[in-house]
Amino acid sequence: MKSNEIQKSPPSNWSRINKQACNSSFRYHYIRKSTVLDLVTPIAIIISLKGECLMKQIASFTIDHLKLLPGVYVSRKDTVGNEIITTFDIRVTRPNFEPVMNTAEIHTIEHLAATYLRNDKDFGNKIIYFGPMGCRTGFYLLLAGDYESKDIVPLLTNMFEFVRDFEGEVPGAAAFNCGNYLDMNLPMAKYIANRYLNEVLSSIDDTRLIYPN
Repeated sequence: MKSNEIQKSPPSNWSRINKQACNSSFRYHYIRKSTVLDLVTPIAIIISLKGECLMKQIASFTIDHLKLLPGVYVSRKDTVGNEIITTFDIRVTRPNFEPVMNTAEIHTIEHLAATYLRNDKDFGNKIIYFGPMGCRTGFYLLLAGDYESKDIVPLLTNMFEFVRDFEGEVPGAAAFNCGNYLDMNLPMAKYIANRYLNEVLSSIDDTRLIYPN
């Protein structure tokens, strides 16, 4: 398609975005390589449509969240230089069917899990990022390397056991170390970790390792 042609009916997996929200350089059809922060969309294809911009929908928005069960899923794989980065969807609560986690327990799990992961003898040097989803139903884990969900079940089992059994002061829960250190709930974090171990990781199968169709 040439730059002056109009796309009349956008594909179903494209989202309309008001023209004012688009940079003026998006006026014509072109391919933009991702920024360092845009790991979820390594290549964004952006076109002009009757005064609007269309942006390709990110992969995680295409998953049917009404069928999604708590589990461990490969969200995506991206190539950065010569390295593959695997993003895992660690889904803790069932989306839209049960209450989401509160910020205090999410925050506590984040501190404890990140501490454990960075110190793991096998995966410590492969950890890129661990943190919560905005919807508060789970976490994302980014690993350097090409992995499948089953490959990290032992790692996650050890991590959630660490959270479940933790006693004492949460690492980094101080004003010097954290921007919201009072928002912590260790008992609830331990409860969630124990439930995830018992209900998901202990007898996990493909229904909780592969995204639903």
